[in-house]
Amino acid sequence: MANQISDETIDYVGILAKLELSREEKEAAKADMEKMLDYIDTLNELDTSAVEPMSHVFPVHNVFREDVVTNGDNKEQTLANAPLRKEDSFEVPKTIG
Repeated sequence: MANQISDETIDYVGILAKLELSREEKEAAKADMEKMLDYIDTLNELDTSAVEPMSHVFPVHNVFREDVVTNGDNKEQTLANAPLRKEDSFEVPKTIG
């Protein structure tokens, strides 16, 4: 495997990430990136032909219930203690001049 990351690639990634890396940091980043690519190559060796594609690791089910009104129209009870009413609504003092 042994993926090789060039110095130019590390410089470019540093520019994209807006990082100023020292020579030692660049070497460490290069080694880390090479390890990641080697690991990806190892994963690519796995036989996934019998694995169904998925968007989530765990099954996702619709957890929403159907929207059904169960308490009916309690308009009069809701407005019973309103200090001011205007038809079927609360009336509030004007707050903007």
